[in-house]
Amino acid sequence: MPREIVTVQLGQCGNQVGSVFWQRLCAEHGINNEGILEEWATDGGDRKDVFFYQADDEHYIPRAILVDLEPRVVNSILSSSHAALYNPENIFVSKDGGGAGNNWAMGYSAGEKHYEEIMEMVDREAEGSDSLEGFMLMHSIAGGTGSGLGSFLLERLNDKFPKKLIQTYSVFPNNTADVVVQPYNSLLAMKRLANNADSVVVVDNAALTRIVADRLQGDAAASFSQANQLVATVMAASTQTLRYPGYMNNDLVGIIASLIPTPRCHFLSTSYTPFTGESMDKAKSTRKTTVLDVMRRLLQPKNRMVSTSPSKTSCYISILNIIQGDVDPTD
Repeated sequence: MPREIVTVQLGQCGNQVGSVFWQRLCAEHGINNEGILEEWATDGGDRKDVFFYQADDEHYIPRAILVDLEPRVVNSILSSSHAALYNPENIFVSKDGGGAGNNWAMGYSAGEKHYEEIMEMVDREAEGSDSLEGFMLMHSIAGGTGSGLGSFLLERLNDKFPKKLIQTYSVFPNNTADVVVQPYNSLLAMKRLANNADSVVVVDNAALTRIVADRLQGDAAASFSQANQLVATVMAASTQTLRYPGYMNNDLVGIIASLIPTPRCHFLSTSYTPFTGESMDKAKSTRKTTVLDVMRRLLQPKNRMVSTSPSKTSCYISILNIIQGDVDPTD
């Protein structure tokens, strides 16, 4: 039985990354931009039910809740090629439309104000699942909506669904702050991520910018969309074993249990290689690679999505490699 996961996209960053993530999932599962299954994808052994559910007219609809306090990004999603994919009842945009002004407190108080409306969507998705495993949040911790409203939702989800897993994909800011209150937003959100999330996948903006500049042939204008593609690609790859069942790591709790030694030590870093043209725009061409090449590259700092200072004393507590493609298990 598939264990369903409900995704919650918060703020500008969360919705932009989420939009690309759903496009990737549709491409992988053979679902077109209107939610209809392509003919060639009907006999696959994949679990579409983990992230999608089927409507009465056989359309596949993402288990996604889109939340933002200003309408710009959500409107751009609703005018994109995949607009017909989403359930319009699962989209919340504040009627004020002013956003959170990059202020954690404004985002948090907006969460208290709109709690009933947002939680009604969450309850509806949770009740529509046969065997809900948990929630997946996408947000940035530097702005107002992603950090403030994200903090509020984390606390409430943890309180209301204590036995369900909460995994977040959290985009951490650069060292050079665009907004003067960015460090405060990040610190306040970090406390909730430490206390209320079961697993936090750390995605570092500085590392994303470096990878886009070094590994991909991108200009400044394309770098934002390429960074979003990069995060969405990592999200799709890290949920691969949930959607294509194998002999291990078939559910989220299996992955988390193998990676997290103690509950508080749940901040995970990610690496990804190689960057191919299929998953990334303007990616450099890739030569034939062996399993050993891929595993070696995954440990290189330049492929890491977190800016760290490697030293001889630092070590990995646990590592999970998810390798896609024609792979011999003996390798």
